[in-house]
Amino acid sequence: MNDLSNAALRDHQSSAFKPIPSLVLYILAPIFFLGLSVSIFILIVVRNALFFVSFLVLSALVFAFVVWNKRHWAKKAAFFLFLDSLPESDLRLAQHGQLVKITGIASCESLSLESSYEKATGCIYASTLLYEYRGLTRQPVNINRSCFQWHLAYCERFSTDFYLTDQKSGLRANVKAGSGCKVIPLVVESKLVNTKRCRLLSPHLRKWLSERNLSSESRLLRLEEGYVQEGSSVTVFGMLHRNNEITTIVQPPEVISTGCLWRKLLLPVDIDGLILRVSHLAQHSANPNSIQ
Repeated sequence: MNDLSNAALRDHQSSAFKPIPSLVLYILAPIFFLGLSVSIFILIVVRNALFFVSFLVLSALVFAFVVWNKRHWAKKAAFFLFLDSLPESDLRLAQHGQLVKITGIASCESLSLESSYEKATGCIYASTLLYEYRGLTRQPVNINRSCFQWHLAYCERFSTDFYLTDQKSGLRANVKAGSGCKVIPLVVESKLVNTKRCRLLSPHLRKWLSERNLSSESRLLRLEEGYVQEGSSVTVFGMLHRNNEITTIVQPPEVISTGCLWRKLLLPVDIDGLILRVSHLAQHSANPNSIQ
């Protein structure tokens, strides 16, 4: 079993500037204020607004570009576009050491996972995220519009080795997503719980929190969960290994870049691990927009 919880927390904490390097933002900030000062000086002394207007337009374009990339980074859009651009590989023809994209039906090995909150069994991947709302005021808030103030307080994310039956050839490969493997999950978590201020938590949620030594006080919480069960259609991107008659897909040995996706105005993103994508998202029994 592969514990991805700490990696998920690190990614969430370090995502403030991604995919824009923080050094670039530190350089752009003083350049902006310098350009603003010069443009205002020219506007007042020379009484020419052309430079000032041009500076504002250029600044707005740069700001929009940064926000666009930041927003799509949170949705992992570059990973989805990169994966969609690759052709499907055939296990019968793929060579040892080749990077492959295989789509097929997943099945468990000797070890399977169980989702933390919904207790879904027979999973090859399970992720449960608990967010806390950390506002600056005590005023009531619209939890559907306050996404920028949600903080990831707790995370459980695991993956394990599994079998993947290639839909093209019918051959089965062993996917190494277990211990020691870096996994990039393209699995969208469903919102299972949204709490309102000054309302008691449900017994099930209280029990779940107490089992993990988390506070069960009434507060704004959002719990999301996503999992991939046996029998799901899964797409995997990794490196193919052949050893006699055993076919294995492992994480690429080196970091791969998606390259600049200029058609979508997206900056390059590094791929450091095995990509796991669900072709057809499992439908949870709970209403994804339910409010508790």
